[in-house]
Amino acid sequence: MPLETAQVALPVIFGSEFFGTATLILLGVGVVANNLLGKTKGQNSGTLHINFGWGLAVFMGVYVAYKTGGHLNPAVTLGLAAAGNDLAPGVAATPVNIGVYLAAQLLGAMFGAGLAWAAYKDHYDTDVDPELKLATFATGPAIRNPFWNTLTEVIATFVLVFWVLISGYTQGVTVGPLAVALVIVGIGASLGGPTGYAINPVRDLGPRLMHAVLPIKGKGGSDWGYAWVPVIGPTIGGLLAAVVYRIFW
Repeated sequence: MPLETAQVALPVIFGSEFFGTATLILLGVGVVANNLLGKTKGQNSGTLHINFGWGLAVFMGVYVAYKTGGHLNPAVTLGLAAAGNDLAPGVAATPVNIGVYLAAQLLGAMFGAGLAWAAYKDHYDTDVDPELKLATFATGPAIRNPFWNTLTEVIATFVLVFWVLISGYTQGVTVGPLAVALVIVGIGASLGGPTGYAINPVRDLGPRLMHAVLPIKGKGGSDWGYAWVPVIGPTIGGLLAAVVYRIFW
């Protein structure tokens, strides 16, 4: 059977998205921790440092999850399914496969956030503003306004998922992971200011859950009142991208 038509087994789907998302979040949370926490080598190195760090985190995570298309993001998974596409070569957009993708992404995000905390444990235990500690795990608005914050996440995620759809999201090709990494950097530099650009429900929810349960000294609350914004906004943005794609492409 040709490789492109071989069906990918559920354990492989889970492992691919789990470890790919874990890689993404380990390096993404890590770059923010390096920037915001006390006594790190990269403290106060700036927003572009974070943008490029997240872009490279996506680059590496997509490579790890190449067997499943390197989604790492429920907004991408749902957007591809809603657009009528397969999730990856050999992975049909069935409810079971979609469910495995989403579960693996959330659990992988939690695992990656836990590893990032372990890497920076001594720095989390320093006397740092609790809001900065939370900011290493989860996004937060520069100006809190739920409607406009959600709209920002809708717009930014629409850009990402629409690009994924029109690019064909090639798997296993060198330009694919590099291109999506640069798209992430561009979105962060252009649209990341208002909310910190979650553009991925599990990128925020998984680490926020870990912030809530990990024994972080002086961590404060996990801001659950805002937590729905980076889940609902990216989900809507991904689905809207699919609608536009189906109508015009």
